[in-house]
Amino acid sequence: MSSAARPGAGARVLSTGSHGGQVKDLQRRLTELNLYTGPTDGRYSTDVADAVHRYQVARGIDEDAGVYGPETRAALESETRGG
Repeated sequence: MSSAARPGAGARVLSTGSHGGQVKDLQRRLTELNLYTGPTDGRYSTDVADAVHRYQVARGIDEDAGVYGPETRAALESETRGG
């Protein structure tokens, strides 16, 4: 599989204080799973970090709590539409 075809290819690790389109995509995916109910504004707030952490705990993902790293991203992208 080429790197362009892998989930999260070219993506960066996101955490509190991050902002932009990748955060908006994350917010939409978390909303899809009813883990996040805040605005889709592209700002990685503590509410987004809390939602990511709940997702990590529920899926048994061993990454830094509330940080959207490669393992968390791959799992979330595999079960949501995003968009």
